[in-house]
Amino acid sequence: MRKLVYYVGVTLDGRIAGPGGEYDFFLQDDEKRNAAYSAWMSAAYPETVPTAFRAASGVADTPNRTFDTVVMGLGTWLPGLAAGMTSPYAHLRQYVVSSTLDPATDPALTVVPDDPLALVRRLKREEGGLDIWLCGGGKLAGALLPEIDELVFKSYPVIAGAGVPVVDGGFDPTAFDVVQRTTFDNGVCVTRFARR
Repeated sequence: MRKLVYYVGVTLDGRIAGPGGEYDFFLQDDEKRNAAYSAWMSAAYPETVPTAFRAASGVADTPNRTFDTVVMGLGTWLPGLAAGMTSPYAHLRQYVVSSTLDPATDPALTVVPDDPLALVRRLKREEGGLDIWLCGGGKLAGALLPEIDELVFKSYPVIAGAGVPVVDGGFDPTAFDVVQRTTFDNGVCVTRFARR
Protein backbone atom coordinates (compact mmCIF):
# COMPACT_ATOMS: atom_id res chain seq x y z
CA MET A 1 0.00 0.00 0.00
CA ARG A 2 1.14 3.54 -0.75
CA LYS A 3 2.21 5.67 2.21
CA LEU A 4 1.28 9.20 3.19
CA VAL A 5 4.51 11.08 3.96
CA TYR A 6 4.48 14.51 5.58
CA TYR A 7 7.58 16.15 4.04
CA VAL A 8 7.97 19.69 5.34
CA GLY A 9 10.38 22.33 6.61
CA VAL A 10 10.03 23.12 10.31
CA THR A 11 11.55 25.64 12.71
CA LEU A 12 13.02 24.77 16.09
CA ASP A 13 9.74 25.86 17.68
CA GLY A 14 7.61 23.65 15.43
CA ARG A 15 6.38 26.14 12.81
CA ILE A 16 6.09 25.44 9.09
CA ALA A 17 5.34 29.07 8.18
CA GLY A 18 5.00 32.45 9.80
CA PRO A 19 1.67 34.00 10.87
CA GLY A 20 1.08 35.35 7.35
CA GLY A 21 2.26 32.19 5.58
CA GLU A 22 5.86 33.43 5.32
CA TYR A 23 8.52 30.81 4.68
CA ASP A 24 11.43 32.87 3.32
CA PHE A 25 13.21 32.86 6.69
CA PHE A 26 14.08 29.16 6.56
CA LEU A 27 17.32 29.23 4.51
CA GLN A 28 20.18 31.58 5.17
CA ASP A 29 21.74 33.57 2.32
CA ASP A 30 25.06 31.68 2.43
CA GLU A 31 25.06 29.84 -0.92
CA LYS A 32 28.26 27.95 -0.12
CA ARG A 33 26.85 26.54 3.16
CA ASN A 34 23.53 25.70 1.46
CA ALA A 35 25.06 23.99 -1.60
CA ALA A 36 25.49 20.49 -0.10
CA TYR A 37 22.02 20.63 1.45
CA SER A 38 20.36 21.76 -1.78
CA ALA A 39 22.20 19.10 -3.82
CA TRP A 40 21.23 16.35 -1.38
CA MET A 41 17.56 17.41 -1.29
CA SER A 42 17.36 17.63 -5.10
CA ALA A 43 18.88 14.16 -5.40
CA ALA A 44 16.77 12.56 -2.65
CA TYR A 45 13.43 14.28 -3.36
CA PRO A 46 13.58 15.82 -6.86
CA GLU A 47 9.81 15.79 -7.25
CA THR A 48 9.42 18.27 -4.38
CA VAL A 49 11.00 21.01 -6.47
CA PRO A 50 8.17 23.09 -8.01
CA THR A 51 7.84 22.59 -11.76
CA ALA A 52 8.86 26.19 -12.55
CA PHE A 53 12.21 25.71 -10.75
CA ARG A 54 13.11 22.18 -11.84
CA ALA A 55 15.36 23.26 -14.74
CA ALA A 56 17.29 25.77 -12.61
CA SER A 57 17.67 23.10 -9.90
CA GLY A 58 19.06 20.59 -12.38
CA VAL A 59 16.18 18.12 -11.98
CA ALA A 60 14.05 18.97 -15.02
CA ASP A 61 14.39 15.48 -16.51
CA THR A 62 14.80 13.57 -13.25
CA PRO A 63 12.02 11.04 -12.71
CA ASN A 64 9.97 11.12 -9.53
CA ARG A 65 11.69 8.94 -6.92
CA THR A 66 9.47 9.01 -3.84
CA PHE A 67 6.17 10.72 -4.67
CA ASP A 68 3.78 10.78 -7.62
CA THR A 69 0.96 12.60 -5.79
CA VAL A 70 0.84 15.75 -3.66
CA VAL A 71 -1.88 16.77 -1.19
CA MET A 72 -1.85 20.31 0.16
CA GLY A 73 -4.06 22.81 1.92
CA LEU A 74 -5.09 26.14 0.44
CA GLY A 75 -2.51 28.05 2.49
CA THR A 76 0.27 25.89 1.03
CA TRP A 77 -1.04 26.34 -2.52
CA LEU A 78 -1.54 30.14 -2.35
CA PRO A 79 2.17 31.20 -2.47
CA GLY A 80 2.44 29.51 -5.86
CA LEU A 81 -0.60 31.43 -7.05
CA ALA A 82 1.00 34.69 -5.88
CA ALA A 83 3.96 33.80 -8.12
CA GLY A 84 1.64 33.10 -11.06
CA MET A 85 1.57 29.30 -10.70
CA THR A 86 -1.85 27.68 -10.54
CA SER A 87 -0.26 24.24 -10.98
CA PRO A 88 2.92 24.31 -8.86
CA TYR A 89 3.70 20.59 -9.19
CA ALA A 90 2.58 19.76 -12.73
CA HIS A 91 4.84 16.68 -12.69
CA LEU A 92 2.66 15.19 -9.88
CA ARG A 93 -1.03 14.53 -9.38
CA GLN A 94 -2.11 17.54 -7.34
CA TYR A 95 -4.89 17.74 -4.77
CA VAL A 96 -5.77 20.96 -2.94
CA VAL A 97 -8.03 20.56 0.08
CA SER A 98 -10.20 23.69 0.19
CA SER A 99 -13.87 24.50 0.61
CA THR A 100 -13.40 27.90 -1.07
CA LEU A 101 -11.15 27.29 -4.09
CA ASP A 102 -12.93 27.15 -7.44
CA PRO A 103 -12.58 23.59 -8.84
CA ALA A 104 -12.04 25.11 -12.30
CA THR A 105 -8.92 27.04 -11.19
CA ASP A 106 -6.61 24.77 -13.18
CA PRO A 107 -7.36 21.49 -14.96
CA ALA A 108 -4.18 19.97 -13.46
CA LEU A 109 -5.55 20.44 -9.92
CA THR A 110 -8.18 18.39 -8.17
CA VAL A 111 -9.91 20.52 -5.57
CA VAL A 112 -11.21 18.53 -2.60
CA PRO A 113 -13.87 20.55 -0.75
CA ASP A 114 -14.17 18.25 2.26
CA ASP A 115 -13.20 14.94 3.87
CA PRO A 116 -9.43 14.81 3.24
CA LEU A 117 -9.29 11.53 5.20
CA ALA A 118 -11.48 9.80 2.61
CA LEU A 119 -9.31 11.20 -0.19
CA VAL A 120 -6.07 9.94 1.38
CA ARG A 121 -7.52 6.54 2.24
CA ARG A 122 -8.62 6.14 -1.39
CA LEU A 123 -5.22 7.24 -2.71
CA LYS A 124 -3.40 4.86 -0.37
CA ARG A 125 -5.45 1.91 -1.64
CA GLU A 126 -4.39 2.50 -5.25
CA GLU A 127 -2.24 -0.26 -6.68
CA GLY A 128 1.31 0.55 -7.69
CA GLY A 129 2.65 4.02 -7.91
CA LEU A 130 4.83 5.98 -5.54
CA ASP A 131 3.97 7.48 -2.17
CA ILE A 132 1.74 10.47 -1.43
CA TRP A 133 3.35 13.73 -0.32
CA LEU A 134 1.52 15.72 2.32
CA CYS A 135 2.97 19.13 1.49
CA GLY A 136 1.14 21.11 4.22
CA GLY A 137 -0.38 22.83 6.07
CA GLY A 138 -0.73 22.37 9.78
CA LYS A 139 -4.54 22.05 9.95
CA LEU A 140 -4.53 19.54 7.12
CA ALA A 141 -1.78 17.57 8.88
CA GLY A 142 -3.91 17.58 12.02
CA ALA A 143 -6.89 16.21 10.08
CA LEU A 144 -4.75 13.57 8.37
CA LEU A 145 -2.69 12.49 11.39
CA PRO A 146 -4.42 9.06 11.58
CA GLU A 147 -3.16 8.31 8.05
CA ILE A 148 0.38 9.77 8.20
CA ASP A 149 2.82 6.86 7.82
CA GLU A 150 6.09 8.78 7.71
CA LEU A 151 7.45 12.22 8.48
CA VAL A 152 10.39 13.88 6.74
CA PHE A 153 11.19 16.99 8.73
CA LYS A 154 13.74 19.46 7.44
CA SER A 155 14.57 21.14 10.76
CA TYR A 156 16.02 24.62 10.30
CA PRO A 157 18.08 26.36 13.00
CA VAL A 158 15.66 29.24 13.44
CA ILE A 159 12.87 30.11 15.88
CA ALA A 160 9.80 31.71 14.31
CA GLY A 161 8.08 32.74 17.55
CA ALA A 162 4.63 32.43 15.99
CA GLY A 163 3.03 31.00 12.90
CA VAL A 164 1.56 27.83 11.46
CA PRO A 165 2.24 24.79 13.68
CA VAL A 166 3.56 21.61 12.06
CA VAL A 167 0.36 19.84 13.22
CA ASP A 168 -2.70 21.82 14.23
CA GLY A 169 -5.29 19.44 15.59
CA GLY A 170 -6.61 17.86 18.75
CA PHE A 171 -4.52 16.20 21.43
CA ASP A 172 -3.55 12.84 19.95
CA PRO A 173 -0.08 11.59 20.99
CA THR A 174 1.27 9.53 18.08
CA ALA A 175 4.66 7.81 18.32
CA PHE A 176 7.18 7.74 15.48
CA ASP A 177 10.65 6.17 15.32
CA VAL A 178 13.71 7.82 13.77
CA VAL A 179 14.69 5.94 10.59
CA GLN A 180 17.36 8.26 9.19
CA ARG A 181 18.98 11.55 10.18
CA THR A 182 21.31 13.69 8.07
CA THR A 183 22.84 16.99 9.15
CA PHE A 184 24.38 19.68 6.96
CA ASP A 185 26.92 22.49 7.37
CA ASN A 186 24.15 25.10 7.15
CA GLY A 187 22.62 23.72 10.37
CA VAL A 188 19.69 21.95 8.74
CA CYS A 189 18.91 18.47 10.02
CA VAL A 190 16.72 16.19 7.86
CA THR A 191 15.06 13.43 9.86
CA ARG A 192 12.85 10.67 8.49
CA PHE A 193 10.44 9.11 10.98
CA ALA A 194 8.19 6.05 10.58
CA ARG A 195 4.98 5.55 12.52
CA ARG A 196 5.59 3.16 15.38
